[in-house]
Formats: sequence, structure tokens, C-alpha cells
Amino acid sequence: MSRYIFRRILQAFPLLFIISLMLFLLMINTGDPLATMGGRRVTRPADRERLSRQLGLDQPYYKQYLFWLIGNEWTQTDMDGDGTPETPGVRKGVLQGDFGTSLVTRGKPVIDIIMDRLPNTLLLMIPAEVIVIALSLAVGVYSALRQYSLIDHTITGLSFIGYSMPIFFVALTSMYIFGVNFKRWGLPYLPTVGMFDPKVGKTTTQVFLHMILPIFSMTVITAAGYSRFVRSQMLEVITEDYIRTARAKGLPNRMVIAGHALKNAALPLVTIIGLDIPLLLGGAVVTESIFAWPGMGRLFIDHLSRSDTPVVMGILIMISVAVILSQLITDIIYAWLDPRIRYH
Repeated sequence: MSRYIFRRILQAFPLLFIISLMLFLLMINTGDPLATMGGRRVTRPADRERLSRQLGLDQPYYKQYLFWLIGNEWTQTDMDGDGTPETPGVRKGVLQGDFGTSLVTRGKPVIDIIMDRLPNTLLLMIPAEVIVIALSLAVGVYSALRQYSLIDHTITGLSFIGYSMPIFFVALTSMYIFGVNFKRWGLPYLPTVGMFDPKVGKTTTQVFLHMILPIFSMTVITAAGYSRFVRSQMLEVITEDYIRTARAKGLPNRMVIAGHALKNAALPLVTIIGLDIPLLLGGAVVTESIFAWPGMGRLFIDHLSRSDTPVVMGILIMISVAVILSQLITDIIYAWLDPRIRYH
């Protein structure tokens, strides 16, 4: 196993290089970061030429990529136009953990921008993922053990409806019911936008109340799909010979289900979860936009629309690294769940 892990880590480096190169080429060809430089006024031609030279955007693509990757000596530009003399400096490059500075937020470091939003996203996404996993396992197993019963048909129908609804429909409907109508009816209502009420401040209670509707919207759809998947896997596993053998030996039904059936039925689910977890870092773009949650999803859309290559590349590279690591962890969990699986 240790040799396999070491080999996978070595394979990750050329893979990340190819991913970063493709993303970089796509980014620099999808927009003009100098169009407004984050403001509302169009950049003047003279300023465009000066900024293009100072930021290295007049260089060939391969030089821009190498500068982003390994860094070089650079000149700090007068981004705010206050007449401050330009001072030389050194940018270390991505390989040394320096993702550069934003093109639209007056030279703020990319790492600082991402770290300002990442905790907000994790605060929203981690509880949602935990609820989804727990709810889908409970509902899926319960439905499979009562196949073709009234409860099973009800759960299957509701899961199909929940999985078929788009996220924006669930989000807007929940806002209308629990936020607008509850307030109109004089009932305790839930906040619909933001992370906290500015009049109250960022308290634990405020953040918790503002988290309810976004988490509800995400869990409804995801848990519905996961529970159907768990149900189908459980129905396939409980008919296997080793399950009948375990029951014939007199093992308690709870031990048969939890220790044998569920452990093997969870293997495909681990793959899906392993693909979902890295996306937690990127946030939920639609959900965060609807509920005005200041997370990574909104950050990505805002800076992508303004062609802020350093910030967008920082987010995408972070997600790419998380995908590779999560797949490695998924393979290790495979071997733990099923001892028959061996990696060499």
C-alpha cells in the first residue's frame, strides 16, 4: 500500500502541471482583465498599455505561464494611481506557494482573498455533506429492507421528486415559504440572504439561522439522489450468498446489515462522496448566489466575470489538488472496507 501511495503522489505532479497549463490557457483567452481593472469605467488606451507592460500581459503565453508558475523579479505597480513610486520586488511563483495578487482588488494577495471566503464555504458545505450522508444512508437502508412496502413506495416517490427538482427552484421555494410567507403569517421566519443581520452583528445565532435555508436546499436534492443509490446497492447486496450464510449462522439481523451488507454496499457510495468532497472547497455557486452567502462560489463567479486570472487559477488549482488527494483517500478506504482489494 505504501508503494502504491508513493506512486500515486508522484503521478500527481505531471497531472497537476497539465491541468494548470490547460486552465491558464483557457483563462487568458476568455476575457480582458484590463477592460475596467475592477472599476466601472473603461480603462483608457494609455493606461491599458502601461498596465499590460507592468503586469506582463504583453509577453508571450509561455512566459506568462512560467512567471505564474515559478515567479521572477517583478515591479510593483501603482494600482491606485496615487503617484507612489514603483518599487521592485520578487514573486516566488505557485510552486513556492505564491499565487500572485488580484488584478481587480488593488493588488491584494490571492491567498488572502481565498482564505477570507473559504471558512464561510466550509461552514456551509461540511454540515450539509454530513447531513446528506447520514440521511441518505438511513433512508436508503430503511427503504431497501422494506422493499415494495407502502413506506418504500413513498420514500422512492419523494426521492424521485426531490432529485428531479433544480436547486434554484428548491432555494427560491424555501425562501418564499419559510422566509416570506412565515413572516406574513406572523410565524417565526428564517432569514433569506446574507450570513448575518448587519443590525445584530455576526453572532453564532445569526450565522446558524442564516445557514438553515442554504443547507436545506442543498441536502434535499443531494440526499434524494444518494438515498436511491444506497437503496439499489443494498437490494443487490442482501441477496448475495454470504448474507444468507451469515443469517444461517444465527447472527443478529443488525450485525448482518451493518457489518456485512452495508459495508459492501457502501463501496460505490464512497466513490461518489470522494468526488463530491473536493467540490466543497469550490462552494455551491447557485446556492451561494441565491442566498447571497459570501463563500467560494460567489468569489469564483465574481472574479471569473472580470477575468481575474490569479484568483480564478488559485481556486481551480486548490480544487484540483483536493480532487487528487480525495481520490487517493478513497482508494485507501476501499481497501479498508473490502480486504479483498489490494493495491500494488
